[in-house]
This record gives sequence, structure tokens and C-alpha cells, in this order.
Amino acid sequence: MMDIVVFGAGGRAGRQAVAEARRRGHRVTAVVRDPAAHGGGPAGVRIVAGDVTDPLSVARAAVGHDAAINAAVDLSAPPAEFFTASARALITGLAEAGVGRLVAIGLASIMPGPSGTLLMDEPGYPNEYRSFSLGHAAGLEELRTSSGLNWAYMAPAGDFNHDDQGDQGDDGGARTGRYRITEHGDPADRISYADFAVALLDEAESPRHHRAAVCVREG
Repeated sequence: MMDIVVFGAGGRAGRQAVAEARRRGHRVTAVVRDPAAHGGGPAGVRIVAGDVTDPLSVARAAVGHDAAINAAVDLSAPPAEFFTASARALITGLAEAGVGRLVAIGLASIMPGPSGTLLMDEPGYPNEYRSFSLGHAAGLEELRTSSGLNWAYMAPAGDFNHDDQGDQGDDGGARTGRYRITEHGDPADRISYADFAVALLDEAESPRHHRAAVCVREG
């Protein structure tokens, strides 16, 4: 049994990470902006208020935990500002709390495609969310230049399955328990949030990727 803190636990990916951690019997702290909006939460889950861009808030939420998962996003903030601030706060706050392992949810567009070119730079790749992609890239660069924190950056190879409804209501597809790790993205690939959470928890429990960014494909 581990103690795992999940930042951004109110979103689809965060909710599934919490659910998968509880499925495995771990103790979970779910960090959200407004606990009152999430009711009592699942059994065995402690819900706390926190700000992933504030190192002190990160440290307070993370102290006493074995690993952290970051699923946080703030669509109301400029992407570059949010993702760099949150990466810096996690680096500083987790160190202060004595948590040495971070599994961060990434974005396919800033991963290389089969040609080696970043997906967002390949011809024909949609550009309407480029600023969001660049923000993610800036946050990843903060992790890469950090020292001490053992992180893994895990991105869906293409996108999440937003349409299919599985056993978690509107959380994007059924849990098969299968996935594949690759170094390259694939815009056509889709994975359920539940299966992506399986990959996240596998990595939190038994780290295989150290200070590395990888893609998670459907199994």
C-alpha cells in the first residue's frame, strides 16, 4: 500500500487516477481547487484544497506521501504561465515535502511522431491549440532542467477517448487494463482515461521511466 497524492483530481484524468489508485488499495489524497464542489468523495480518499502553482500549497498537500501524480490544468490561465508555474511549484514543493517521485500527465502534440518531428510541427497537424501545446512544452522543459526530482512525463499517444462512455460514467471509455508504452506519438491513436490511469499507477508503483517523457498507446 502506498500514499499517493493526485493534483488536479477533479478532472477526467485526475478522477480516473484516483479511482485506479483506490482500486489497488492505496491511500489517496485528492487535491482540488474547491473541495465543496466534489462532495464527500470516494471512500478512502481525502479531498483537500490546493494550488498546484504554489510551492507551499504543494508541500502541504504532499507531505507524508510516497508519490505524486499531476493531472492539473487551468484553462482560464495563459498556458505558458500555468504550466511553468505548476512545474516549478511541484519541483520545489515536492522536495520540501520529501516526495521524490512525480508522474505527470502530458500532451501528445509535444511528443515526437514517427519521423522524429514533434507532432505539433508536422504538416497538417491542427494549430488552433498551439499555444496550449507550447505551454505544456515549457512545463516539460522546467522538469528537464530540475535536479533531484525523479519524474516521468506520460502523454496519450494521440488523444483520450472522449466519446465512449465506460463504467465510470462520462469518463471516457471502459477499463481493459491494457496499454503500450512508446517513444512516438500517433494522432490517430485513442486510449480510454481508465486505461491511461492504469499506466500512471503502474509507473507510480514501479518506476520504469526516470526523468523521461513517453507516450501511452491503447493496448
